[in-house]
Amino acid sequence: MAPWFFWQAVRSTSRCVRYLKFHFFHGNLQPEGELEADDNLNHARRLGTVAQILIFLPLTLSTLSTHAFLLLSLLLFIHALIHGTLALLWGSPALPMLQVPVHSFLLLVCFNAFSQTIHPWIITAASWWGWILRWSSPGFIVMEGMSTLLVAQKLGQIGKEYADEGENVVWQFGLLIAAAAGYVTSAWWIVEAYPAAASSPLSSTLLGVALTAFIFLTIIGFFVKRTNIIESSCLALFLGYNVWLCGFDQISNWAPPVAYAPLLDNILPHFQTLVNFFSNTLPKPVLVALCYRLIVLHFASRILPTIGSDDWESEAGDDDNVWEGRATSRLTKLLLTYRQSIFITVYSHLLLLDHPAQIWWRWMNIFFTLVLWAIELSVSNDELTKEWKVE
Repeated sequence: MAPWFFWQAVRSTSRCVRYLKFHFFHGNLQPEGELEADDNLNHARRLGTVAQILIFLPLTLSTLSTHAFLLLSLLLFIHALIHGTLALLWGSPALPMLQVPVHSFLLLVCFNAFSQTIHPWIITAASWWGWILRWSSPGFIVMEGMSTLLVAQKLGQIGKEYADEGENVVWQFGLLIAAAAGYVTSAWWIVEAYPAAASSPLSSTLLGVALTAFIFLTIIGFFVKRTNIIESSCLALFLGYNVWLCGFDQISNWAPPVAYAPLLDNILPHFQTLVNFFSNTLPKPVLVALCYRLIVLHFASRILPTIGSDDWESEAGDDDNVWEGRATSRLTKLLLTYRQSIFITVYSHLLLLDHPAQIWWRWMNIFFTLVLWAIELSVSNDELTKEWKVE
């Protein structure tokens, strides 16, 4: 009876909110201050949700074990899927409010499950989830590489449009300076990380091959007029960024706890362990890689609906039905709806991999993006190249 009563209360609350909003909008009684307060409250709830995920996952990994971390990650992922599905089908404003306490509840469930004899099914579910995360590395590499190339091409297109706008010399000079800064930053990044990134003959060979391939692809792209300096400098920054991640020092003085201690009775030691984990053990590139991967995925999802549209669709772009009917728009809507599930999966994957595994996947990411760029330069048709590249 209690769950049914709770569900009815939530539905009644959401109906009242929608009823009031309808009358405010159509009855000329819209309180702008209250709407702004609601928007600020929703932003605060989203930030709280992100902060909980950023803290709870490494907290579980540092104070309990890898299986406990995987269990919490699985529970958060399932909850995010349910939340995204309800938001897609129901769209109630009460959903963000209900999401914040659920994460804390799942953390307590995880701590309670590992405070006693662990059920074999829990270990099996956590192990399978860890296996899925480890074997999803190629998928993350493909998404990151394609999104990076897509964002770089979009930036090159925007830079070309600004440079061609009335032959603006200021914009052309500014874009040249920005591209030069990108090349210089990438070169400094690579030189700074070279001693650690090229510590073995194989890694130094991979770095030399990657740099040679990038230079040749840039020259070929300039020669066939299918790239520009903005796109090339963005990919140079991507190359330097990945080399820096490969050479980042991962030395740590932190050791995980040998045995489990109850949460409530040892709250201060647990938080001290978390602080030590963040300061000494949690790899700094994990947060950088997480931010970069989510940012490029977000921008790529925004760029996808604009690709392949002709002039008629661009003129009729004000009509929402035109864009909603496109397959890329539907894909973008799904990505934005389930962005929290993607966030949890990406973060868990980065925390789960050890440093040597991340290094080799970084090299795979570099060469996959370069191969994808080479294919794009060789198969781009002239009309698309004229619109997206250079004339």
